[in-house]
Amino acid sequence: MLDGPFAARRGSCDVSTARERLDIDLIHGYLSQSYWAAGIPRAVVERALAHSLNFGLYDNGAQIGFARVVTDGATFAYLADVFIVPDRRGEGLGRWLIETVLTHPALSGLRRFLLATRDAHGLYAPLGFMPLARPERFMEIHRPDVYGGG
Repeated sequence: MLDGPFAARRGSCDVSTARERLDIDLIHGYLSQSYWAAGIPRAVVERALAHSLNFGLYDNGAQIGFARVVTDGATFAYLADVFIVPDRRGEGLGRWLIETVLTHPALSGLRRFLLATRDAHGLYAPLGFMPLARPERFMEIHRPDVYGGG
């Protein structure tokens, strides 16, 4: 179910999980400049994409957004690397992208769906994401300088 085709359309835009449509240059370019993955090597992005459920957002075939989910497809998922290119922000595309992600059959009925954000709580909260109910139960290994970007 994770590898099957999945798509949604709204006007001239569509969301697709088809890997062959992903613009790796765009994705790497954005992520390598982001606050959460600054300096990430292209090879690491490619490896992450190979092991994730990827959602490309396109307008007339050109990629304008992205999200990926790391999941077992049964109990747990982690939403990562969500972005809309700067000149297309403010159109509701980010919300539509996440709404579409949440409708994927492999992601329905999961016990836990996590994400981390510094500044997009207003996007995610209306879609059901809340602060951790029991943060004391969660632990992490965090290596912020692993890519050399800070």
